[in-house]
Amino acid sequence: MVPLHGGGLKAPLLVWALAVAFLLLVASLLIGAFSKPDFPPYALGAHADSTYTLDASRGDQWRWWGDLGFRRNHVITALGAGAIDLGPAAFDSVTELPADGYVPTSFSADTANAGLGKWYEYSMWSHLLTSKHHVYAIRTAAGERAKLEILAYYCREVGAACYTIRYEKARPRV
Repeated sequence: MVPLHGGGLKAPLLVWALAVAFLLLVASLLIGAFSKPDFPPYALGAHADSTYTLDASRGDQWRWWGDLGFRRNHVITALGAGAIDLGPAAFDSVTELPADGYVPTSFSADTANAGLGKWYEYSMWSHLLTSKHHVYAIRTAAGERAKLEILAYYCREVGAACYTIRYEKARPRV
């Protein structure tokens, strides 16, 4: 018979660490299940300040808005158009748009546009997407330039995949 020291068996440290990790995982899933996004007050359609809200919640088709296509959390440009990520910037501070370097959309089994890339941050705790608030330069298929910022991914009418964007065409030089 093996004598017990200290009055009982002690579980190995690894077992305790795994138990704590499991409890943290369960807690994060529960927090995410009960978290609801703070829906922005935007309604579908056009708003002031070159702001628009559109429903892209259908996972089986692209919702086209000009030369931009939206489907769930994916954003692409139309054939012949392209995009450049200008990084985090105040929308109004971007006054000049690049003449070239626009990345076209790769139309394949995994249609994507690297210029728009992953425009969002994903929270493991809430399981919600939030905009990185980058400004993107867009070159349309007709060769016009514009700037884009994705403001929100949720709205009261639709829930998820309800994009509110700010979009403004470049002013011609005089």
